[in-house]
Amino acid sequence: MLWYLALCSTSGFVVTAHQDDASGDMVEDPDTGWHFTEVVLRPQVTIADAAMLPMAEKLHEQAQSKCFIANSVNFPVRHEPEITTAQ
Repeated sequence: MLWYLALCSTSGFVVTAHQDDASGDMVEDPDTGWHFTEVVLRPQVTIADAAMLPMAEKLHEQAQSKCFIANSVNFPVRHEPEITTAQ
């Protein structure tokens, strides 16, 4: 979320709301215990200007590649954003 909001700010448009609905899949390994196999982030973002929808979607891809947490874990972290406008 922080990377996304920073990229939006430097791109010059306003995010008026941001909420995430995250879920993860776990499996149990008899030797090592439980571990995640995948996490899915479903951010619900509201932006002020409908003309910025394509850029808002593109910035999610950029934020995903820069995310410290996603780059630090040994399982996939997927993003499925939903972007709407405040109008």
